[in-house]
Amino acid sequence: MTPFKDLLALAVNRKGSLERVKQQLPLVADGTTLRSRDDAWYLSVMTRRIFRAGLKHSLVDNKWPAFEEAFFGFDPAKLVLMPDSMLDDRMQDTRLIRHWGKMKAIRHNAQFVLDLAEEYGSVGEWLASWPEEDTVGMWMLLKKRGKQLGGNSGAAFLRMTGRDTWYPTGDVTAALKAQNVIDKPPVSQRDQRAAQQAFNLWQQESGWPQAHISKVLAFTIG
Repeated sequence: MTPFKDLLALAVNRKGSLERVKQQLPLVADGTTLRSRDDAWYLSVMTRRIFRAGLKHSLVDNKWPAFEEAFFGFDPAKLVLMPDSMLDDRMQDTRLIRHWGKMKAIRHNAQFVLDLAEEYGSVGEWLASWPEEDTVGMWMLLKKRGKQLGGNSGAAFLRMTGRDTWYPTGDVTAALKAQNVIDKPPVSQRDQRAAQQAFNLWQQESGWPQAHISKVLAFTIG
């Protein structure tokens, strides 16, 4: 497997300079920042990711103030009590994206957020305390216990919160294939774990966050 310093050199060569590479790296929040946000904020971000799936992100983002208003600021304690009749009312609200399955996921994920808070103290504490070498474990938990958080949505949610995560884009997958880490997109747990191990080794070598390593890998391809 190619050392990270050589992958970085290739990315710098493609982008023109180390500064240009660094300018395009995603933001990574520290533990203090992750813990400082309340559970309603995380539920809002989770829901926004779900509604972004398959749609232009700016379309969803422009409507988000109306979502915040319609769903009580995403207070999970209120949303778990929302009956179907209230969801039906939201389906008539032309300010919103009216997708019944995604609307229903809000109530389910409100309970999920409350459960995480019960287990860890808060969603932010869960994000901050989870072992960094087991990023895919967070994806699996989100997929298993959340609603509409399978596929790349778990990784996308983590990236939106600033929690360090690698992201299996097409270019990242191609780079992992080129390194003989995997031979197909990392959909199975086996391939995700193999990719995770590669990221762990590159992180140990470089000290870089996995989100930044992920972007550098993508730059070696595209």
